[in-house]
Amino acid sequence: MAGQARRIMVDMSATILHHGHIRLLKAAKELGYVVVALTTDDEIEKKKGFTPGLNFEQRREILEAIRYVDEVVPCKWLIEEDFLDMHNIDLLVHGHDNANPIPPDRLLILPRTAGVSSSALRITER
Repeated sequence: MAGQARRIMVDMSATILHHGHIRLLKAAKELGYVVVALTTDDEIEKKKGFTPGLNFEQRREILEAIRYVDEVVPCKWLIEEDFLDMHNIDLLVHGHDNANPIPPDRLLILPRTAGVSSSALRITER
């Protein structure tokens, strides 16, 4: 890939976007071209048990407006290596709670932002 930016994937649901997400996207952007794998509505309903307040297209629009994001693609809850291959991704960047079955040479785990999580924010909203 000489002369080309590395393709970096960050997977997220973005049902509640917070400063931890922005920091993760910023760190990913420092590594190359950022493709966000955005969890589809039906996957969120199946895995998290709720319907997102903003639908997939609305969440995509928000992410596409962030300067650290170059592209947004729909995804399932878990990212597998064939999905990385399909999108020509060099590296998946994720927080320490990663459950994606990706080989270590294609995975970068970054520390989460202390004191914030979408799940905790959702509980606080109620």
